[in-house]
Amino acid sequence: MKNAYDEAIDFLAGGMTPAYLIEFRPSEEARARFEDLIAKEKTVGLLPEETEELDRMMEIGRLLNLAKAKARSNLR
Repeated sequence: MKNAYDEAIDFLAGGMTPAYLIEFRPSEEARARFEDLIAKEKTVGLLPEETEELDRMMEIGRLLNLAKAKARSNLR
């Protein structure tokens, strides 16, 4: 199973067009893992490695959002 970090790195390393970047969505598995970590964080708390995983996922999300905004701007 790939984690969200590896999934995003593979995507970015594969080369892309601005349109392809804009259309990128994490896999169902990655989204489910993110939702599970958020729910666990709110209820029972996370283990240190889970906190690190969630932090990386959130950072990747921010970077992808910035890249998508730049790609949209470049398409205009």
